[in-house]
Amino acid sequence: MKVAVTGGQGFIGSWIRNELLARGHEVVVFDRHLHSEMANGEEFFLGDIRDETAVVELAAHVQGIVHLAAVLGTQETIGNPRPSADTNIRGSLNVFEAADQYAIPVAYAGVGNYFMREQGTGSYTISKTAAEDYARMFNAYRGGQIAIVRPVNAYGPGQSVAAPYGTSRVRKILPAFTCRALTGTPIEVYGDGTQISDCVYVGDVARVFVAALEHTARQGPPAEPIGVGPDSSCTVLDVARLVAAEVARVTGHAPVTVEHLPMRPGEVPNAVVRADTKTLQQLGPEYTADTFVPLDEGIRRTVGWFAENWLPGYRAA
Repeated sequence: MKVAVTGGQGFIGSWIRNELLARGHEVVVFDRHLHSEMANGEEFFLGDIRDETAVVELAAHVQGIVHLAAVLGTQETIGNPRPSADTNIRGSLNVFEAADQYAIPVAYAGVGNYFMREQGTGSYTISKTAAEDYARMFNAYRGGQIAIVRPVNAYGPGQSVAAPYGTSRVRKILPAFTCRALTGTPIEVYGDGTQISDCVYVGDVARVFVAALEHTARQGPPAEPIGVGPDSSCTVLDVARLVAAEVARVTGHAPVTVEHLPMRPGEVPNAVVRADTKTLQQLGPEYTADTFVPLDEGIRRTVGWFAENWLPGYRAA
């Protein structure tokens, strides 16, 4: 199958491309700028999901779409909600309409904290869950073939880093914790750290996205959104301590301390962001949370990658 990946040069997109190629698919990377090399079996399509004509042209040349392109952020989208609303809602509608026109399956990236829409946690969650509602409408009344995949916090090697350690505008848990610990800086945790925001290794996320697309192409979309996350949860403070301990093991230095900061706009005290892993069963018996990379092993891989690939360049700069 020839599969388009919108936002295919991003963190999750890059891993999904590798998974598609490993399963024998061809890949078309759909993005606004070319900033990564294409592998054998890949081609690049320059475009923006807000451009209806470009998205229809893309759909005309593929047999499936993994739709990842979005404006990200929680508190970042509260102060400026228009870009996320425009891209995440109208852009997704363009993808769904184009896929409907050519009767091809879509795997759509939902959000693990979809239920927080009711608390107004930010335009990212609001707009992404609105697009989920449209996906359900297409499936119910237009013969749509859209699988909704809801990963919790994806992490792993190659994830972008926010300031002051990188250029990303969106702070993600594992890169933020890891980069601070590797530079001997206390890890910053917002709130008391008792909130649960589960983390899932990006390779497992990629595997589920591709399986969901293949399932939808063969049998139609799963009846329920597919939650992608671990089978056991831990707190944000637990994650910080695991990262500090692993960095200490790698560097031979004492573990860095943890500092607590006030929670940011859009964050909910004592929140629980956890995937409904029972929904994975829709893809087959081989897709269960207990087959995913355990958190301690995922952190080991992630810290090792940042120590080897990110830290030398950061020190040189």
